[in-house]
Amino acid sequence: MITVGMNYHVISGKQGDFEEKFAAVIGALEAAQGHTKSILWRDVGDDASYLITSEWSDEQAFRDFIQSQAFKDVTNWGKEQILSDRPQHKIYKH
Repeated sequence: MITVGMNYHVISGKQGDFEEKFAAVIGALEAAQGHTKSILWRDVGDDASYLITSEWSDEQAFRDFIQSQAFKDVTNWGKEQILSDRPQHKIYKH
């Protein structure tokens, strides 16, 4: 099992849009082979900074998901309209 930490910083004022999109994307995550669960966290010191923790059966399952068209569609939307900076992902192996 692995946990992936995905750090995002959104444009000020776009927090609600980001949170709504995550709620919609959770369905795609839940349908992804090897996905266990994902949680969205918001930084109490910077309300435009988010962390998504995502648990996967293995690293390949996560890599397959981030190569999927569904993931690419969401990231393109975020890059163009929501994010203030490039996302940072870190994989933690158990």
